[in-house]
Amino acid sequence: MAKDENEKIVVGLDIGTTKICCVIGEVNDSGGINIIGIGNSVSRGLKRGIVVDIEPTAEAIKKAVEEAARMAGVEEIGPVFAGIAGSHVKGINTEALVAITGKSREVTTGDVERVIEAVKNQSVPERELIHIISQEFVLDEQDEIRAPVGMRGQRLRAKVHVVTASKARTRDIETSIEKAGYSVDEIVLQPYASSESVLTYDEKELGVCLIDIGGGTTDVIVFTDGGVRHTAVISIGGMQVTNDLAIALKAPIETAEDIKKTFGSAFASTVNEMEEVRVKLIGDRPDRIVPKRIIAEIIQPRMEEIFELVSQELKMSGTEGKIASGVVVTGGAALIPGIEEVVEKVLKLPVRVGYPQGIGGLVETANSPIYSTAVGLALYGAKAKSSGKSGLRLSTQGGLDNFFSKVKRWFVEFF
Repeated sequence: MAKDENEKIVVGLDIGTTKICCVIGEVNDSGGINIIGIGNSVSRGLKRGIVVDIEPTAEAIKKAVEEAARMAGVEEIGPVFAGIAGSHVKGINTEALVAITGKSREVTTGDVERVIEAVKNQSVPERELIHIISQEFVLDEQDEIRAPVGMRGQRLRAKVHVVTASKARTRDIETSIEKAGYSVDEIVLQPYASSESVLTYDEKELGVCLIDIGGGTTDVIVFTDGGVRHTAVISIGGMQVTNDLAIALKAPIETAEDIKKTFGSAFASTVNEMEEVRVKLIGDRPDRIVPKRIIAEIIQPRMEEIFELVSQELKMSGTEGKIASGVVVTGGAALIPGIEEVVEKVLKLPVRVGYPQGIGGLVETANSPIYSTAVGLALYGAKAKSSGKSGLRLSTQGGLDNFFSKVKRWFVEFF
């Protein structure tokens, strides 16, 4: 592939608890992407979104990226946009205030940089700054301003959502990627990446809760008025459902996973009582015939627990009554039949399953909630490529130069 063509390539790397997924896209003229390669591998070195064994994680990353690269016909892989999740990731709403210093009292990009730097200075030393996401600006007494540059005033206040993570855990992700033979452009919060691929502009404006159910964690992000208001990581995911089935049915984990995917339902009352499934048991025990209704009755309580925890997050964050467009569920567990009925029962909100949108190329292959995060990471990277700010990597070592690189990326995204 020619050098100028290679510069249009963007790589999204979803490092999950149960799978590693790599999506390679080519940035098109509109700033979107055409998917040209997809690779998957079984994840062996993570637990609940956190790297617990670097070597097998690196091997799985290498396998997934190589598979995607072969499909895409790409010989050289540049820096990747990698997702991060886990209980160590924290999101908070905060704000900072600066005085407008110019004689004309006109807000400049320098003023915005200063107010965002003031936000950055509030961060805890052992925490890695992942995102500073704009909610609104307040200029003197005027609020709900999205782009203050060029406006006049005396005091500029920025209200933002800040996402941080453990520096050590972030470095573990980077080390795994580096051991696989690749480098990192930027670490991105996984539900924020998923929002790039599955949410619409109107949903973000009206208010929406995105629930991304992965293997080890359930990631939550809430938008209102176009801005991020809350993020959370719940340490329960699809793997817990599989474990419940394995224990209750006395079946191997692999068998339980297949049953969940093939015969599972998250809402027992919709399952035909007469349908049955043959289950292979652990060891040399003879196979067992199990009604599908029983399988659903094992799955449903765990799914209800996940959405009850989401409900608690909405209440705690004060966003419960502000998500007029409802809930979007994505991730592998979103494919379990009955998921929408369970969400409506617990959260009492309209719901839809989120599929990747706004992509070209291998659409049929990528058209699954399983790929929402990886596609979202590639779309996030495409924005950076289109803005000319690619390669401005947020280092785990921090530093003012790296911070202002992040601020420049932030400007592109919100102005």
